[in-house]
Amino acid sequence: MADVKLVGVSKSFGETNILHGVDLEIKDGEFMVFVGPSGCGKSTLLRVIAGLEDITAGELTIGGKRVNDVPPAERGIAMVFQSYALYPHMNLFDNMAFGLKLAKVSPDEIKHLVHHAAKILNIEHLLDRRPKDLSGGQRQRVAIGRAIVRKPEVFLFDEPLSNLDAALRVRMRYEFARLHQDLKTTMVYVTHDQVEAMTLADRIVVLSAGKIEQVGSPLELYDHPDNLFVAGFIGSPRMNFIAAELSHIDAGCATVVLASGESIQCQVDASAARAGDKVTLGIRPEHFRTKGAANRIGTTVTFVESLGSSTHAYCALPGAEEALTCELDDHTDLRHGETLTLSAPASLCYLFDATGKAFTRLEPTVRQRAH
Repeated sequence: MADVKLVGVSKSFGETNILHGVDLEIKDGEFMVFVGPSGCGKSTLLRVIAGLEDITAGELTIGGKRVNDVPPAERGIAMVFQSYALYPHMNLFDNMAFGLKLAKVSPDEIKHLVHHAAKILNIEHLLDRRPKDLSGGQRQRVAIGRAIVRKPEVFLFDEPLSNLDAALRVRMRYEFARLHQDLKTTMVYVTHDQVEAMTLADRIVVLSAGKIEQVGSPLELYDHPDNLFVAGFIGSPRMNFIAAELSHIDAGCATVVLASGESIQCQVDASAARAGDKVTLGIRPEHFRTKGAANRIGTTVTFVESLGSSTHAYCALPGAEEALTCELDDHTDLRHGETLTLSAPASLCYLFDATGKAFTRLEPTVRQRAH
Protein backbone atom coordinates (compact mmCIF):
# COMPACT_ATOMS: atom_id res chain seq x y z
CA MET A 1 0.00 0.00 0.00
CA ALA A 2 1.03 3.61 -0.48
CA ASP A 3 -0.14 7.16 -0.14
CA VAL A 4 -0.43 9.51 -3.13
CA LYS A 5 0.47 13.21 -2.95
CA LEU A 6 -0.01 15.90 -5.57
CA VAL A 7 1.54 19.32 -5.06
CA GLY A 8 0.70 22.11 -7.53
CA VAL A 9 -0.06 19.60 -10.29
CA SER A 10 -1.10 21.19 -13.58
CA LYS A 11 -1.84 19.67 -16.97
CA SER A 12 -2.13 21.48 -20.28
CA PHE A 13 -2.73 20.28 -23.82
CA GLY A 14 -1.13 23.00 -25.93
CA GLU A 15 -2.72 26.28 -24.87
CA THR A 16 -5.62 24.53 -23.14
CA ASN A 17 -5.26 24.19 -19.36
CA ILE A 18 -7.06 21.14 -17.98
CA LEU A 19 -5.77 20.92 -14.40
CA HIS A 20 -4.93 24.05 -12.41
CA GLY A 21 -2.44 23.60 -9.57
CA VAL A 22 -4.05 20.61 -7.85
CA ASP A 23 -2.95 19.98 -4.24
CA LEU A 24 -4.19 16.70 -2.80
CA GLU A 25 -3.11 13.97 -0.37
CA ILE A 26 -4.63 10.49 -0.65
CA LYS A 27 -3.92 8.51 2.49
CA ASP A 28 -2.48 5.01 2.59
CA GLY A 29 -5.37 2.52 2.33
CA GLU A 30 -7.97 5.20 1.61
CA PHE A 31 -10.84 4.88 -0.86
CA MET A 32 -10.84 8.26 -2.60
CA VAL A 33 -13.43 9.17 -5.22
CA PHE A 34 -13.06 11.93 -7.83
CA VAL A 35 -16.46 13.27 -8.84
CA GLY A 36 -17.67 16.07 -11.05
CA PRO A 37 -19.47 16.84 -14.30
CA SER A 38 -18.16 15.87 -17.72
CA GLY A 39 -15.08 17.86 -18.66
CA CYS A 40 -14.12 18.77 -15.08
CA GLY A 41 -10.72 17.02 -15.34
CA LYS A 42 -11.33 14.01 -13.08
CA SER A 43 -10.23 11.37 -15.63
CA THR A 44 -7.23 13.49 -16.64
CA LEU A 45 -6.21 13.70 -12.97
CA LEU A 46 -6.45 9.91 -12.68
CA ARG A 47 -4.39 9.43 -15.85
CA VAL A 48 -1.74 11.80 -14.48
CA ILE A 49 -1.47 9.62 -11.36
CA ALA A 50 -1.24 6.53 -13.57
CA GLY A 51 1.49 8.07 -15.72
CA LEU A 52 -0.64 7.92 -18.87
CA GLU A 53 -0.42 11.73 -19.10
CA ASP A 54 2.70 13.80 -18.41
CA ILE A 55 2.57 16.47 -15.72
CA THR A 56 2.96 20.01 -17.06
CA ALA A 57 3.92 21.41 -13.66
CA GLY A 58 4.00 20.29 -10.03
CA GLU A 59 5.07 17.13 -8.23
CA LEU A 60 3.51 13.70 -7.80
CA THR A 61 4.68 11.14 -5.23
CA ILE A 62 3.46 7.58 -4.64
CA GLY A 63 4.60 5.92 -1.43
CA GLY A 64 6.95 8.84 -0.79
CA LYS A 65 8.73 8.40 -4.14
CA ARG A 66 8.66 11.16 -6.77
CA VAL A 67 7.21 9.59 -9.92
CA ASN A 68 6.85 12.51 -12.34
CA ASP A 69 9.15 10.80 -14.84
CA VAL A 70 8.57 7.17 -13.81
CA PRO A 71 6.87 4.95 -16.44
CA PRO A 72 3.38 3.61 -15.56
CA ALA A 73 4.62 0.01 -15.22
CA GLU A 74 7.07 1.05 -12.50
CA ARG A 75 4.72 3.15 -10.37
CA GLY A 76 3.17 0.26 -8.42
CA ILE A 77 -0.31 1.02 -9.74
CA ALA A 78 -2.97 -0.99 -11.56
CA MET A 79 -5.76 0.62 -13.55
CA VAL A 80 -9.24 -0.62 -14.41
CA PHE A 81 -10.94 1.20 -17.28
CA GLN A 82 -14.56 1.73 -18.28
CA SER A 83 -14.00 -0.78 -21.08
CA TYR A 84 -13.23 -4.30 -19.86
CA ALA A 85 -10.61 -4.81 -22.64
CA LEU A 86 -10.56 -8.61 -22.25
CA TYR A 87 -8.99 -10.89 -24.84
CA PRO A 88 -11.97 -12.66 -26.47
CA HIS A 89 -9.95 -15.76 -27.54
CA MET A 90 -8.65 -16.43 -24.00
CA ASN A 91 -10.50 -17.95 -21.08
CA LEU A 92 -10.70 -16.01 -17.82
CA PHE A 93 -7.68 -17.67 -16.27
CA ASP A 94 -5.48 -16.71 -19.22
CA ASN A 95 -6.91 -13.17 -19.31
CA MET A 96 -5.96 -12.68 -15.67
CA ALA A 97 -2.61 -14.43 -16.04
CA PHE A 98 -1.48 -12.72 -19.26
CA GLY A 99 0.42 -9.85 -17.64
CA LEU A 100 2.09 -12.20 -15.17
CA LYS A 101 3.28 -14.44 -18.00
CA LEU A 102 4.81 -11.44 -19.76
CA ALA A 103 6.59 -10.62 -16.50
CA LYS A 104 7.94 -14.20 -16.46
CA VAL A 105 6.31 -15.09 -13.15
CA SER A 106 6.54 -18.81 -12.41
CA PRO A 107 3.55 -20.98 -13.39
CA ASP A 108 2.93 -22.05 -9.79
CA GLU A 109 2.89 -18.43 -8.59
CA ILE A 110 0.59 -17.43 -11.46
CA LYS A 111 -1.84 -20.19 -10.55
CA HIS A 112 -1.80 -19.11 -6.90
CA LEU A 113 -2.30 -15.41 -7.70
CA VAL A 114 -5.10 -15.97 -10.22
CA HIS A 115 -7.03 -18.36 -8.00
CA HIS A 116 -6.59 -16.06 -5.00
CA ALA A 117 -7.98 -13.08 -6.96
CA ALA A 118 -10.79 -15.19 -8.42
CA LYS A 119 -11.78 -16.30 -4.91
CA ILE A 120 -11.91 -12.71 -3.69
CA LEU A 121 -14.15 -11.81 -6.65
CA ASN A 122 -16.26 -15.00 -6.48
CA ILE A 123 -15.43 -16.06 -10.06
CA GLU A 124 -13.39 -19.21 -9.37
CA HIS A 125 -16.06 -21.34 -11.05
CA LEU A 126 -15.80 -19.26 -14.25
CA LEU A 127 -12.06 -19.44 -14.93
CA ASP A 128 -12.42 -21.83 -17.89
CA ARG A 129 -15.00 -19.67 -19.66
CA ARG A 130 -14.43 -17.01 -22.30
CA PRO A 131 -15.59 -13.38 -22.00
CA LYS A 132 -18.50 -13.87 -24.43
CA ASP A 133 -20.05 -16.35 -21.97
CA LEU A 134 -20.15 -13.80 -19.13
CA SER A 135 -22.45 -11.03 -17.99
CA GLY A 136 -21.24 -7.43 -17.87
CA GLY A 137 -20.69 -7.61 -14.11
CA GLN A 138 -18.67 -10.81 -14.43
CA ARG A 139 -16.49 -9.28 -17.15
CA GLN A 140 -15.82 -6.29 -14.94
CA ARG A 141 -14.78 -8.62 -12.12
CA VAL A 142 -12.29 -10.27 -14.48
CA ALA A 143 -10.85 -6.85 -15.35
CA ILE A 144 -10.52 -6.12 -11.63
CA GLY A 145 -8.95 -9.55 -11.06
CA ARG A 146 -6.37 -8.80 -13.73
CA ALA A 147 -5.40 -5.78 -11.65
CA ILE A 148 -5.42 -7.64 -8.32
CA VAL A 149 -2.93 -10.30 -9.44
CA ARG A 150 -0.32 -7.60 -9.96
CA LYS A 151 -0.42 -6.75 -6.23
CA PRO A 152 -0.38 -2.99 -6.85
CA GLU A 153 0.16 -0.43 -4.13
CA VAL A 154 -2.59 1.75 -5.64
CA PHE A 155 -5.71 0.78 -7.60
CA LEU A 156 -7.07 3.31 -10.12
CA PHE A 157 -10.64 2.95 -11.44
CA ASP A 158 -11.88 5.09 -14.34
CA GLU A 159 -15.72 4.98 -14.34
CA PRO A 160 -15.72 1.16 -14.16
CA LEU A 161 -19.51 0.83 -13.83
CA SER A 162 -20.59 3.11 -16.67
CA ASN A 163 -21.32 0.25 -19.07
CA LEU A 164 -23.59 -1.63 -16.65
CA ASP A 165 -27.36 -1.40 -16.21
CA ALA A 166 -28.81 0.34 -13.14
CA ALA A 167 -29.49 -2.81 -11.08
CA LEU A 168 -26.04 -4.22 -11.73
CA ARG A 169 -24.39 -0.91 -10.85
CA VAL A 170 -25.99 -1.10 -7.40
CA ARG A 171 -24.72 -4.65 -6.93
CA MET A 172 -21.22 -3.76 -8.13
CA ARG A 173 -21.03 -0.80 -5.72
CA TYR A 174 -21.33 -3.34 -2.93
CA GLU A 175 -18.64 -5.48 -4.58
CA PHE A 176 -16.22 -2.53 -4.75
CA ALA A 177 -16.82 -1.67 -1.09
CA ARG A 178 -16.24 -5.30 -0.07
CA LEU A 179 -13.11 -5.47 -2.23
CA HIS A 180 -11.64 -2.46 -0.47
CA GLN A 181 -12.41 -3.98 2.93
CA ASP A 182 -10.70 -7.24 1.90
CA LEU A 183 -7.60 -5.77 0.26
CA LYS A 184 -7.17 -2.62 2.38
CA THR A 185 -5.28 -1.06 -0.54
CA THR A 186 -5.29 2.58 -1.61
CA MET A 187 -8.01 3.05 -4.22
CA VAL A 188 -8.76 6.06 -6.41
CA TYR A 189 -12.09 5.93 -8.23
CA VAL A 190 -13.48 8.28 -10.87
CA THR A 191 -17.19 8.70 -11.49
CA HIS A 192 -19.69 11.31 -12.63
CA ASP A 193 -22.36 9.63 -10.46
CA GLN A 194 -22.56 11.31 -7.07
CA VAL A 195 -24.54 8.37 -5.65
CA GLU A 196 -21.54 6.10 -6.37
CA ALA A 197 -19.30 8.67 -4.74
CA MET A 198 -21.46 8.95 -1.62
CA THR A 199 -21.79 5.19 -1.12
CA LEU A 200 -18.19 4.16 -1.81
CA ALA A 201 -15.83 6.89 -0.67
CA ASP A 202 -13.91 7.43 2.52
CA ARG A 203 -13.42 10.92 1.10
CA ILE A 204 -14.67 12.64 -2.02
CA VAL A 205 -12.86 15.16 -4.23
CA VAL A 206 -15.36 17.42 -6.01
CA LEU A 207 -13.84 18.87 -9.18
CA SER A 208 -15.00 21.67 -11.45
CA ALA A 209 -13.16 23.07 -14.47
CA GLY A 210 -9.87 21.47 -13.45
CA LYS A 211 -9.93 22.76 -9.87
CA ILE A 212 -10.78 21.12 -6.56
CA GLU A 213 -13.90 22.69 -5.09
CA GLN A 214 -13.91 20.68 -1.85
CA VAL A 215 -12.49 17.52 -0.27
CA GLY A 216 -14.23 15.70 2.56
CA SER A 217 -16.18 12.70 3.72
CA PRO A 218 -19.55 12.11 2.04
CA LEU A 219 -21.47 13.46 5.04
CA GLU A 220 -19.17 16.47 5.40
CA LEU A 221 -19.92 17.46 1.82
CA TYR A 222 -23.62 16.78 2.26
CA ASP A 223 -23.96 18.66 5.56
CA HIS A 224 -21.42 21.44 5.04
CA PRO A 225 -20.78 22.23 1.36
CA ASP A 226 -18.30 25.05 0.86
CA ASN A 227 -20.16 26.64 -2.03
CA LEU A 228 -23.11 26.53 -4.41
CA PHE A 229 -21.40 24.13 -6.81
CA VAL A 230 -20.75 21.45 -4.19
CA ALA A 231 -24.17 21.94 -2.61
CA GLY A 232 -25.85 21.43 -5.99
CA PHE A 233 -23.73 18.47 -6.99
CA ILE A 234 -23.87 16.42 -3.79
CA GLY A 235 -27.31 15.10 -2.94
CA SER A 236 -30.07 13.50 -5.00
CA PRO A 237 -32.41 15.08 -5.90
CA ARG A 238 -30.24 18.20 -5.99
CA MET A 239 -30.59 21.06 -3.54
CA ASN A 240 -33.17 23.76 -4.28
CA PHE A 241 -31.75 27.26 -4.74
CA ILE A 242 -33.90 30.37 -4.22
CA ALA A 243 -32.79 33.97 -4.76
CA ALA A 244 -33.22 36.05 -1.60
CA GLU A 245 -32.14 39.20 0.22
CA LEU A 246 -30.75 39.45 3.74
CA SER A 247 -33.17 41.43 5.90
CA HIS A 248 -31.89 40.88 9.44
CA ILE A 249 -28.80 39.37 11.09
CA ASP A 250 -28.63 38.12 14.66
CA ALA A 251 -26.03 36.03 16.47
CA GLY A 252 -26.41 32.56 15.00
CA CYS A 253 -29.35 33.44 12.78
CA ALA A 254 -30.02 35.29 9.53
CA THR A 255 -33.41 36.23 8.13
CA VAL A 256 -33.88 36.47 4.37
CA VAL A 257 -36.79 37.63 2.25
CA LEU A 258 -37.81 35.82 -0.93
CA ALA A 259 -39.14 37.48 -4.07
CA SER A 260 -42.53 36.01 -3.17
CA GLY A 261 -42.46 37.95 0.12
CA GLU A 262 -41.92 35.13 2.64
CA SER A 263 -39.34 35.54 5.38
CA ILE A 264 -37.07 32.57 6.09
CA GLN A 265 -34.74 32.13 9.05
CA CYS A 266 -31.43 30.26 8.67
CA GLN A 267 -29.15 29.16 11.51
CA VAL A 268 -25.92 30.42 9.97
CA ASP A 269 -23.13 32.81 10.86
CA ALA A 270 -23.81 35.80 8.60
CA SER A 271 -21.93 38.30 10.76
CA ALA A 272 -19.66 39.26 7.87
CA ALA A 273 -22.65 40.23 5.70
CA ARG A 274 -25.08 43.11 5.98
CA ALA A 275 -28.78 43.65 5.54
CA GLY A 276 -29.68 44.21 1.90
CA ASP A 277 -27.05 41.78 0.52
CA LYS A 278 -28.20 39.47 -2.26
CA VAL A 279 -27.94 35.83 -1.19
CA THR A 280 -29.09 32.38 -2.25
CA LEU A 281 -31.19 30.21 0.03
CA GLY A 282 -30.61 26.45 -0.25
CA ILE A 283 -33.03 23.76 0.93
CA ARG A 284 -32.66 20.06 0.19
CA PRO A 285 -35.80 18.31 -1.12
CA GLU A 286 -35.74 15.80 1.76
CA HIS A 287 -35.70 18.62 4.34
CA PHE A 288 -39.02 20.13 3.30
CA ARG A 289 -42.04 19.47 5.48
CA THR A 290 -45.70 19.90 4.69
CA LYS A 291 -46.53 20.58 8.34
CA GLY A 292 -44.68 23.23 10.25
CA ALA A 293 -45.29 26.61 11.82
CA ALA A 294 -42.02 28.31 10.81
CA ASN A 295 -40.32 29.13 7.51
CA ARG A 296 -43.48 28.58 5.50
CA ILE A 297 -43.38 28.90 1.72
CA GLY A 298 -46.52 28.93 -0.41
CA THR A 299 -46.24 27.03 -3.71
CA THR A 300 -48.35 25.54 -6.49
CA VAL A 301 -47.89 21.90 -7.49
CA THR A 302 -46.90 21.52 -11.16
CA PHE A 303 -45.93 17.83 -11.32
CA VAL A 304 -45.93 14.79 -9.03
CA GLU A 305 -43.71 11.68 -9.25
CA SER A 306 -44.91 8.70 -7.21
CA LEU A 307 -41.96 6.40 -6.57
CA GLY A 308 -43.57 3.98 -4.13
CA SER A 309 -41.51 4.60 -1.00
CA SER A 310 -41.50 8.35 -1.60
CA THR A 311 -43.13 11.06 -3.67
CA HIS A 312 -41.43 13.95 -5.44
CA ALA A 313 -43.56 17.06 -5.86
CA TYR A 314 -42.38 19.85 -8.17
CA CYS A 315 -43.77 23.17 -7.02
CA ALA A 316 -43.85 26.62 -8.59
CA LEU A 317 -42.80 29.50 -6.36
CA PRO A 318 -43.63 33.09 -7.38
CA GLY A 319 -40.47 34.91 -8.45
CA ALA A 320 -38.39 31.73 -8.68
CA GLU A 321 -36.84 30.67 -11.99
CA GLU A 322 -37.05 26.92 -11.27
CA ALA A 323 -39.68 24.77 -9.61
CA LEU A 324 -38.87 23.57 -6.10
CA THR A 325 -38.43 19.83 -5.60
CA CYS A 326 -40.00 18.44 -2.44
CA GLU A 327 -39.45 14.83 -1.36
CA LEU A 328 -42.26 13.35 0.74
CA ASP A 329 -41.92 9.98 2.43
CA ASP A 330 -45.58 9.04 2.40
CA HIS A 331 -48.29 8.47 -0.17
CA THR A 332 -50.03 11.62 -1.32
CA ASP A 333 -52.98 12.59 -3.47
CA LEU A 334 -51.39 15.85 -4.65
CA ARG A 335 -52.52 16.94 -8.09
CA HIS A 336 -51.36 19.49 -10.65
CA GLY A 337 -52.52 23.00 -9.73
CA GLU A 338 -53.03 22.37 -6.01
CA THR A 339 -51.53 24.74 -3.47
CA LEU A 340 -48.92 23.28 -1.12
CA THR A 341 -47.38 25.07 1.84
CA LEU A 342 -43.83 23.89 2.51
CA SER A 343 -41.63 24.59 5.52
CA ALA A 344 -38.05 23.79 6.50
CA PRO A 345 -36.34 24.00 9.90
CA ALA A 346 -33.92 26.90 10.24
CA SER A 347 -31.17 24.41 11.18
CA LEU A 348 -31.55 22.71 7.79
CA CYS A 349 -31.49 25.85 5.65
CA TYR A 350 -28.30 26.71 3.77
CA LEU A 351 -27.27 30.22 2.78
CA PHE A 352 -24.73 31.39 0.17
CA ASP A 353 -23.38 34.86 -0.49
CA ALA A 354 -23.30 36.63 -3.86
CA THR A 355 -20.04 34.87 -4.81
CA GLY A 356 -21.52 31.43 -4.08
CA LYS A 357 -19.60 30.85 -0.83
CA ALA A 358 -21.56 29.16 1.96
CA PHE A 359 -22.21 30.86 5.27
CA THR A 360 -21.18 28.58 8.14
CA ARG A 361 -24.07 26.61 9.57
CA LEU A 362 -23.99 26.71 13.35
CA GLU A 363 -26.14 23.74 14.29
CA PRO A 364 -25.40 20.07 13.55
CA THR A 365 -27.61 18.59 10.90
CA VAL A 366 -30.64 16.65 12.12
CA ARG A 367 -31.55 14.14 9.43
CA GLN A 368 -35.29 14.26 9.11
CA ARG A 369 -37.21 13.42 6.01
CA ALA A 370 -40.28 15.35 5.01
CA HIS A 371 -43.57 14.62 6.74
